[in-house]
Amino acid sequence: MQTQMRVTSASWGLNFLPLLLLLLAATGEATTINITNRCSYTVWPAALPVGVGGGGRELKSGQVWTLDVPAGTYSGRIWARTGCSFSSNGKGSCQTGDCGGALACNVSGKPPNTLAKFSTGTTQDFIDISVLDGFNVPMDFLPVKGKKQCSTGMRCAADITSQCPKEIKVPGGCNNTCTGIGYSNCAHLSFFKRMCPEAPEDDVPTHACPAGTNYQVIFCPPINLAIPPAAMSPAPTSIPPAAMIPAPTPTLETTPSPSSPPIAPIGPRRTKAGVTSRVVAILASVGSIITVTVLSTASFYICRGRARRKHQEMEEEEEFEVLQGTPMRFTFQQLKVATEQFTDKLGEGGFGSVFKGQFGEDSIAVKRLDRAGQGKREFSAEVQTIGSIHHINLVRLIGFCAEKSHRLLVYEYMPKGSLDRWIYRRHDNNAPPLEWSTRCKIITHIAKGLSYLHEECTKRIAHLDVKPQNILLDDNFNAKISDFGLCKLIERDISQVVTRMRGTPGYLAPEWLTSQITEKADVYSFGVVVMEVVSGRKNIDTSQPEESIHLITLLEEKVKSDQLVDLIDSKSSNMQAHKQEIIQMMKLAMWCLQIDCKKRPKMSEVVKVLVGTMSADANIDHNFVATSAENFGIAENMNSAVPLASEVSGPR
Repeated sequence: MQTQMRVTSASWGLNFLPLLLLLLAATGEATTINITNRCSYTVWPAALPVGVGGGGRELKSGQVWTLDVPAGTYSGRIWARTGCSFSSNGKGSCQTGDCGGALACNVSGKPPNTLAKFSTGTTQDFIDISVLDGFNVPMDFLPVKGKKQCSTGMRCAADITSQCPKEIKVPGGCNNTCTGIGYSNCAHLSFFKRMCPEAPEDDVPTHACPAGTNYQVIFCPPINLAIPPAAMSPAPTSIPPAAMIPAPTPTLETTPSPSSPPIAPIGPRRTKAGVTSRVVAILASVGSIITVTVLSTASFYICRGRARRKHQEMEEEEEFEVLQGTPMRFTFQQLKVATEQFTDKLGEGGFGSVFKGQFGEDSIAVKRLDRAGQGKREFSAEVQTIGSIHHINLVRLIGFCAEKSHRLLVYEYMPKGSLDRWIYRRHDNNAPPLEWSTRCKIITHIAKGLSYLHEECTKRIAHLDVKPQNILLDDNFNAKISDFGLCKLIERDISQVVTRMRGTPGYLAPEWLTSQITEKADVYSFGVVVMEVVSGRKNIDTSQPEESIHLITLLEEKVKSDQLVDLIDSKSSNMQAHKQEIIQMMKLAMWCLQIDCKKRPKMSEVVKVLVGTMSADANIDHNFVATSAENFGIAENMNSAVPLASEVSGPR
């Protein structure tokens, strides 16, 4: 009988459990979660449970989606989906988290996705970001209406997708092979924890806030948020110590002490000594005035200069806070540690030096600008441009540092260094000359990288400094284009742009004399590089006889006399064995070197020639060095009297 009563009692309790939970929720405070998309692209976020106003929707860049979450909501989650396409009835697919092909979700999406997880109670909320299902877009989950007991929230702001190892990279994100609670056997543990150090190692929310706290979920947040209120507390209002009170400014008149002799009256009876004393006193007073004025003026301008420089540095730092899609941001201290105080110098360029470093398990190359302000435009161009594009033949920009006067760029490390080291046979490289197959591979990789920049980005990107020093090689001699500091963005509907001259002598296209530029300037520079690669020498080499100093002028002569074979690298027996193939490569270079930029090929056509799907144009003008401005192929109605430097910004 007692057992039956206990069963009946338990059954009664289970029947009323939903009602009890409803009553408890009613006594708690409701929570608002604002979901903001600060990515430069559209996302299709989903939220569970559906009862909180979730499901799913399209969220364009800059838009906000508000959820009203009642107390007593458990196992809530929010995540972003990317690369989605939906029909009018809401069916479709996404690269990640497609919820079975539905826009509105009632189940969790497929990984990879970075999950904002929450549970709202009657007295306390719990929030966290989970990375157990992989990484998708960077995310913040922060309290808005702060209370004393509320924790700071969670941040996972690094752009992880572009940096994840290729073994775990998948469309739309970065898969986490460390699923479940056990992390001990995870090969990529250090990578995940470095990229999102605040993420828990299990699936249980741990960050607590009082019930009723409002929250914000931000996709693609800025790397550094504003200074917290504690760091901005007002200065104390107590009276400063005497040592801190500035001394009074000297006055022009002083009261003589009783022991001082009286000043001689003005009149015919005053003595010469009295006049001299008075003159000295006047001069001393005037000198004091001048000294105080000079010191005050100097102090004013020094302080104003410091304040202006500090303000400029702060503005420049803030400039990178609002950029979307930019790479990881480092502190200067992190890079000092990573490079062991900048000890292992790899090389030196026009705007700074490059040092080898180690960050976690990855080798990195850190370019440090030599002086504050030097190359500032170039630094900004590189962060915004290469930081938002990705291609196998472009050097990956891992991150940057913009802290006070420090400006540094962090790249993937390329073990073989730059191409010039291998084709010019520099004294620090005793390896045998590169074989023809390796040189051909390098040329093809350069062409593919330029083709991507010119034709596959939203805006055409002209590199404008293509040269062997800016072509880096990995262990297998795969080539990648680097150094985007001088690049220029060109709208698709504009034929050319007017810009200041930039680049390196010897690689500049003839049209630079007019400052009216298209991406075809890169095609000309590519032609020069090809000739350097096949001949194994610099374009301008003052160690050569006078008639051979300029390689492209020499090319003009050799092609007209049918002696192109003379230009093949004579130091390599392997190159001499492939004369006919190399001569065909020279003909491709000559197609790119024509003075009229309209006659040069597109880089996509160059790639087709290199992979054997089309032939180079045989109707080539064999004049490659301009002697006048008549044949540049530039529109004559352009006003080039005053070249204008337009703003450089990353592709969108």
